[in-house]
Amino acid sequence: MLKSFRRRLQDWLLAVEGLFDYPFGPKWNPMRQLGTLSFFFYWVVAVSGIYVFVFFDTTVKGAYESVEYMTVQQWYLAGVMRSIHRYASDAMVVTTVFHLLREFITDRYRGVRWFTWFTGVPILWFLYVSGVSGYWLVWDQLAQYVAIGSMEWLDWLGIFGEPIANNFLKPGSLSDRFFTLLFFMHIFAPLFLLFIMWIHLLKLNRPQVNPPRGLAFGCLLALVALSLAKPAMSHAPADLATMPTVLSLDWFYLFAYPFFDEWGPGATWALAFGASLLVAFLPWLPPLKHGAAAQVVPEKCNGCTRCFEDCPFAAISMQPRDDGRPFERIARVDPRYCTSCGMCVGSCPVSTPFRRTGELVTGIELPDLRLHALRAATDAALRKAAESATATAGGGAPAVLVVGCDHGCEIDEVEGQGIATVKVPCVGMLPPSFIDYAFSRGGADGVMLHGCREGDCYHRLGIRWTQERLDGMRDPYLRERVSRERIRTCWISHNEGRRLRREVDAFRADLQKLPAPDQADKKNDAA
Repeated sequence: MLKSFRRRLQDWLLAVEGLFDYPFGPKWNPMRQLGTLSFFFYWVVAVSGIYVFVFFDTTVKGAYESVEYMTVQQWYLAGVMRSIHRYASDAMVVTTVFHLLREFITDRYRGVRWFTWFTGVPILWFLYVSGVSGYWLVWDQLAQYVAIGSMEWLDWLGIFGEPIANNFLKPGSLSDRFFTLLFFMHIFAPLFLLFIMWIHLLKLNRPQVNPPRGLAFGCLLALVALSLAKPAMSHAPADLATMPTVLSLDWFYLFAYPFFDEWGPGATWALAFGASLLVAFLPWLPPLKHGAAAQVVPEKCNGCTRCFEDCPFAAISMQPRDDGRPFERIARVDPRYCTSCGMCVGSCPVSTPFRRTGELVTGIELPDLRLHALRAATDAALRKAAESATATAGGGAPAVLVVGCDHGCEIDEVEGQGIATVKVPCVGMLPPSFIDYAFSRGGADGVMLHGCREGDCYHRLGIRWTQERLDGMRDPYLRERVSRERIRTCWISHNEGRRLRREVDAFRADLQKLPAPDQADKKNDAA
């Protein structure tokens, strides 16, 4: 039931993301850059906050006046920076929350991803502590309302010797010393937030933390434009002798305060902790089941480190050898972090289908799809494509091999005359030599590689490594002798089956326009 519900959510999400592809393109699509945008907005908040700090007076009497000076007298610079500070903070909430929702909908929070998801919960807490404490410092009526509500909420826990809310009982009760303490809280909370954001990425290999420059520049321009069109303004000065009645809340950060007024601190603490625990333990409700972890074959591993470099979740480490072989290191797989994507197989220089002597074994294998089984599936698919292509009217249809991943479209639906398919856990598992093999020994006229939508690989790096291997930018490379015109990539989501069919038909039409391959290119070379 949960799987069916999630699939419906995924279809809706992919449809919305597809709309953003038209104006932004796949690489700049903000829906696929939510995590990197959160980092970007953090740095915008940090830089603008440092600038605002230059003008800020940390005393009770001077705080409001210094903020008003920035907003009114120096509106053209300090006022704009204050507004950017405010709106970038709101934007970070939006991107962070939507990033969390997207990871849940796309089922990228269970299994080895549990650590990244679990550490996201304290990120949310420190994000809100950072933002809420910033509202105190303005010391207007909204700050008064937020400060008193927050202190009453903390006092309910009974962990302080005296109620903190006593500092806000009457005019003059709030000292400069206490106000300075609040100010340092607003500084150190974002620093702890940054530290946890760093921990958040520890289990990821090559994490991307910066959005594309064009997207980042566009977001910055949007913040500046919004700051000029609607500057951040303060309420009237705080007055502890009166109770604010009409306030304009920042619903991104302060949405919980009306509930606090209505339900009281006990119920809101229960809701906050209950929701946090539920979110934190979602990866085990239920746990994710995947294939067996990759296994190193010691007699084939030469310690080249390619699998170590390419593993998307840092499941592979290089250890000193103890088997007497003439190589310093050997790869070791930690099953706790392996997603069974097979990218390590695609990166191993021994993963070649050309060998005919002995059993086909590579330096690292997937138990559920060993290299000899992948070659057997490829051979069967190539024979099927060739036979069905010959059976077509005129016998001149090109034979095409379509290799797809488990998280893309159902490639079986495109099978037909002259088209055969092979499925792998991730397209990054396919060694480039298999493409060479399909042409030189399998008689294929074209090979199409199909995987997740561009910029949204389920296993993070499959599309990137595949493209770089084809382009000769990453080892193992695709040989120069292989015609790139006869290779096509198609990065689309699982709900775009019709588009995959159109892409295959267009590819076959293009192949028919090409001259017949030189027979010299089909000689049976050894890899």
